[in-house]
Amino acid sequence: MGSDVEMYGKNTNGSASVEATAFPVSSNPDKLPEFDDPERDAVFGARKEGEVDYRSVGMLKSIVLMVKLTIALGVLAMPQVLLEVGAVPGVIIIVVISALTTWSGRVIGAFKANHPEVYSLDGVGYVLAGNWGREFFSFAYALFMICLCGSGFITTSLAFNAITDHAACTVVWAVVAAAVTFAFASLQTLNKVSILGWIGFFSILSAILIITVAVGVEDRPEAAPSTGPWDKDIHAFNSEASFLSGMGAVSTTVFAYCGTPAFFNVIGEMRQPKRFNQALFASQGLCTALYITIGVVVYYYCGQYISNPALGSAGIIIKKVSYGIALPGLFVGCILYTHVGAKMLFVRLLRGSDHLTGTSFIHWSVWLGTVGMSVAIAFILAESIPFFGDFVSLVGATLGTFLCLITPALMWLNDNWALRKERTSIGFRSRIALSVFTLLAGVFIVITGTWSAVLSIKDSYADGSVGSAFSCADNSN
Repeated sequence: MGSDVEMYGKNTNGSASVEATAFPVSSNPDKLPEFDDPERDAVFGARKEGEVDYRSVGMLKSIVLMVKLTIALGVLAMPQVLLEVGAVPGVIIIVVISALTTWSGRVIGAFKANHPEVYSLDGVGYVLAGNWGREFFSFAYALFMICLCGSGFITTSLAFNAITDHAACTVVWAVVAAAVTFAFASLQTLNKVSILGWIGFFSILSAILIITVAVGVEDRPEAAPSTGPWDKDIHAFNSEASFLSGMGAVSTTVFAYCGTPAFFNVIGEMRQPKRFNQALFASQGLCTALYITIGVVVYYYCGQYISNPALGSAGIIIKKVSYGIALPGLFVGCILYTHVGAKMLFVRLLRGSDHLTGTSFIHWSVWLGTVGMSVAIAFILAESIPFFGDFVSLVGATLGTFLCLITPALMWLNDNWALRKERTSIGFRSRIALSVFTLLAGVFIVITGTWSAVLSIKDSYADGSVGSAFSCADNSN
C-alpha cells in the first residue's frame, strides 16, 4: 500500500505493441505496453517525433489538474453544508466523502494499471458490461461534464454581473464564457491545459482566502440586517435539520468532489503514471483542507446569513473583488470540464488510427468538432433550462454519485471479486467490505439526492423563482 499504483487482477507484462490499439482490444491483450512505459502507450501508441505527445503531464501539473477539477464549483457551497446540518456533522460529511472519493481515486489508478488500454469512462463501461456499458458510460460521462461546464457558464455570468453591476444581458456573459472555453479547451493535451490550471488554482485560492478573511473582519454579513443588533445562529449540531436537508448536504458534498471520474484523463496523460497515488493524496488533502476551512470560517462568522455562492457573504465591495479574482478560476473550470469530456469522445473516434496523434486535417476537425459540440450543448442546456441550477443538482445526485462512488466500487469488484477465495487476509476482506459499502452508500445517495433535487425543483416552481429561457435578468442578487 505504498505510493505507487497497485495492480490487481491480470498481469500486463509482455512485449509491447508500438502502435496505438483499437478498442476494445480484440487480440493479444497481454502484449499491450505496460501502463507506465515512457515511450509506448496502449492508447496513444509509440511516441513519435512531430506528433502530439499526450503522455507529458508531470507530477506537480497532475496535482494542479486534479485540484482544479475538484474545487472548480463545489468549494463555494461548503458553508451551506454546515448551515444545513451543523458544524460537526458538516465537517464529518466532508471528511467521509473525501475519504471515499480518495479511495475511488486509488481504484482508478489500479484499474488503469490493470487495463492500460482504457483511457476514460467509455473503456470502463466496456470492461464492466461490454458494448452497452461502453455506450452508457460514454453518454453519462459526456453529459455530466457538459452539465458541469454549463453550470460554470452560469457561475461565470453571475460573476460578471456582480463585477459590472449587470452591465450587459446575462446571456452575453454566458456567450463570453463559452467563447473563452472553446478557445482554450481546444489545446490538445492536458499538459498544455495545466498551465491554465495553475492560474485557475491560485485564482480560486486567492478568492477563498479573501472571503475567509473578510467575513472575519467585517462588522456583519451582507445578508444580515444593515442596521441595529443582529444575531447569528450557529450550531455544532443543527437539531432542526430534516433527513432530506441532511441528504441534500451529502449530495452537495459529493458534487464538490465530482472531478474524481476525470482523474482517468489525468493518469492517462501522466508522464509517470505510477506516481498517480502521490498526486491523488496531495490533491485530495489540499481540497479537503480548503473545504473545511472555508466552510467552518464562513459559517462561524455569518451563521444563517451565508450567501450562496459564498463569495457574496462579505459585502458588495468584497463580493466584486472576490468574484473578479475568482473569474480566471471559473473560466479554467469550464475549460477543464470541456476538455476532458471532449477528449474521451475524440480518443474513442480516432484511436487505432494515425490521426489520433498525427496533426492531420481529420485530427483537427474531429478535435475541434468535439470541443465545439460540447461547448454548444453546455451553453444551450444552461440557457434553455429555466431551472438549470436545480437540474445540475439532479444530475449531480444521479450521474455524479454514480460516477464518483458506484462506478469505482464496481471497478474494484470486477478486478478482485474472483480472488476472494484465494486472498483471505483481513486487508483484502476489508477492501471487499469497503467496496460493497461504497456501492450501497452510492445507491442510497442517488435515491435520496434525487428525491431532494426533485423537491427543490418543485419548490422553485412553487415560489416563482424559476426564470425563463435565455433570460437577461441579473442572476447575481
